Amino acid sequence: MNATLTAIRRYPVKGMSGQDLPAADLTAGQAIPLDRRYGLLHGPAALDTETQGWRLPSDFFTLDRTEKLAALQTEFDEATQALIIRRGGRQVSRGRLDQPMGRTLLEQFFAAYLAGIVPGMPRLIEAQHGAFGDSEEPSVTLLNLASLRDLEERIAKQPVDPRRLRANLLVDGIDPWTERGWIGRTLTIGAATLEVVETLDCTPGNDVNPDTGVADLSLPNIMERGYGHSQILLRARVTGGGRIAVGDPVTPAE
Repeated sequence: MNATLTAIRRYPVKGMSGQDLPAADLTAGQAIPLDRRYGLLHGPAALDTETQGWRLPSDFFTLDRTEKLAALQTEFDEATQALIIRRGGRQVSRGRLDQPMGRTLLEQFFAAYLAGIVPGMPRLIEAQHGAFGDSEEPSVTLLNLASLRDLEERIAKQPVDPRRLRANLLVDGIDPWTERGWIGRTLTIGAATLEVVETLDCTPGNDVNPDTGVADLSLPNIMERGYGHSQILLRARVTGGGRIAVGDPVTPAE
């Protein structure tokens, strides 16, 4: 069976909507361009203007703690650097992330929308190098759709939207859980190479329904009971840059 790349997805603002891409140009040692480039700080972290570079995931509003973010539809316009926010299909805010006034408008919206969750004014920041991923090392995450289908059919007994897992690269065409044998191996996708570093556990953020913003599953517990583990994603580092595109074969080194 041959693995194929079926989707490429980036998340320009950490914790918010993903964007599907037909192709992406990967660079060694980096995440997918614009993936987790921005983040929304809360509480004391929003007052910290000294810290540079990567920050702890707990510094940001994310679905792990703020599931109602999933009820918003956010779109990043790369040409204008604007973040457009919709709720129920209606635009509720818009601002340019590269301009102070634009960030202020967005921060005011989030302060009202998330009022009472964390005190203080949220602050949007940009990663100057790398990305605000859950790992300090810039990475990409992979999901085998066959493993997700196995989870749906045998364990969860209901559909599990792959958007819950917030993976960058979706792969299909291989048996369920085959990807667990890729740890430590190099994958070739299009003109790029990636080294698979580790499996990743599900988190409470993966329980959140991407359409309703409600945590209506308990994936970590379901997987622990059914499989004895809660790992369904892979984390990989880009070791060789190049262009990848939907439809490319995903080939592990022998």
